[in-house]
Amino acid sequence: MNNLAFNKKNYILLAIGMAIIIAGLILMSGGGSTEEAFNPEIFSARRIKVAPAVCFAGFIFIIFGIMAKSKDKQ
Repeated sequence: MNNLAFNKKNYILLAIGMAIIIAGLILMSGGGSTEEAFNPEIFSARRIKVAPAVCFAGFIFIIFGIMAKSKDKQ
């Protein structure tokens, strides 16, 4: 079973990256505006600046998790 592309470290890093992305998507969620009422909360800093930055960090973390080499493989 040593012929796998990833080892345990890679899978842990990928899972952490997915958790970060999910956290960013949760930060983006929320109610929107309707035709009857405008909700200014859709333009909050959390939804426009923080959440996309968190998602981007998660994608970078996943790329790092894919590219990370184990010390025992050459």
